[in-house]
Amino acid sequence: MKRVVSAAVLAFAVGVLLIAGRAYLDRGVPVWVLGVPLAITCVGVVLRRRAPLVCLGLGVAGIVIDGFVGPSLGTVLIFTDNLYAAALYGPARLARVLLGVTAVLAVIAGALAGFLARDWRALAVMGVQAGLVLITPVGTAAVVREQRDRAAAERARAEQVARLAELDRQAAVTGERTRMARELHDMIANHFSAIAIQSTAALSRKDLDRDTVRKVMESVRENSVKGMAEMRAMIGLLRQEGDETEGEATRPRLADAETLVERVRQAGLAVEARVEGEPRELPAAVDLAGYRILQEALTNALKHGASPVQVAVVYEHERVRVSVENGLGGRDDIALPGAGAGLIGMRERASLVGGFFDAGEVWTAEQVSGGEGHGEGRGEGRGEWRVTAVLPTAVDVTGSGIGGA
Repeated sequence: MKRVVSAAVLAFAVGVLLIAGRAYLDRGVPVWVLGVPLAITCVGVVLRRRAPLVCLGLGVAGIVIDGFVGPSLGTVLIFTDNLYAAALYGPARLARVLLGVTAVLAVIAGALAGFLARDWRALAVMGVQAGLVLITPVGTAAVVREQRDRAAAERARAEQVARLAELDRQAAVTGERTRMARELHDMIANHFSAIAIQSTAALSRKDLDRDTVRKVMESVRENSVKGMAEMRAMIGLLRQEGDETEGEATRPRLADAETLVERVRQAGLAVEARVEGEPRELPAAVDLAGYRILQEALTNALKHGASPVQVAVVYEHERVRVSVENGLGGRDDIALPGAGAGLIGMRERASLVGGFFDAGEVWTAEQVSGGEGHGEGRGEGRGEWRVTAVLPTAVDVTGSGIGGA
């Protein structure tokens, strides 16, 4: 506000100097009268930003009065600033109206000057002067306003892009945290499920001899050490910065399925494993997905299932099939509660590489009595729980499957 008031005072002082220098048309009025319209237009300068319409009204009043008593050059120059401020800071519709009105007034002023002077040169000179006084400030304000609005729109667009980028970043962070949580779950669930079941079984039996207890404790210790080792390996991978060689060396592979099977055997379940087809190098995404699905399926069998457990890894043309079958109705005294995330995680892993996943109860012909395929008489057998994952081995670099299951 102080800056605007200072500008208005400076404009008034310059106008007074121009009047003192006789830069006005003498109509026989006292010189001080010329200061009245000059002061009115300068008051409009004070209100140019806060009230552009009032500024325009004061400017019009000042220039009309100055036309009768002068005119003076100082008042005319300050009036151009009143027009400029009204077109720039006023409503957008006002700027368009002012541009049309000033153009019409410039033409009328030139025509009247030529008619009264009866000289076409007067028409040209007055028309140019009226255009400079009326059209130029309004046109300049329109250009500046357009650039200002365009800059504001670009800033808004940049802020929107920044917000979208931030939302994408947050979504990526959330997705990465979900992936890490799933990895941690798959990695340690197998080990600690075996530890919990073995320790619970040892505590629930009172007739175990010293050698049996020692064997159970050795298995517990082995699962604990392996679980900690895998966790340290994963933390090390997360800390790496582009060391692909070490990451490739420590990545879990479907070829290491025998180690998973052995842990389940040590936990007390009878497991039969077979590998069909020619084992081959798999894409990293498929290899990890198959390993984690097998790990989670065996963990679920350990938690909720019963012997026997059948594990099959079948290498087929452009895909690999992983299946785990186990008996239903495990021992209630050592069964562990589940969070329900295992099946969801396995299904998601298979979907991410374009594969197929299915899990559910399976009843053999011997276990079903009565009704062909309608499930009647299932009470005669305990049935089995089967997990099947079919993963395409022909995937693109992003891990999206190009072959269906």
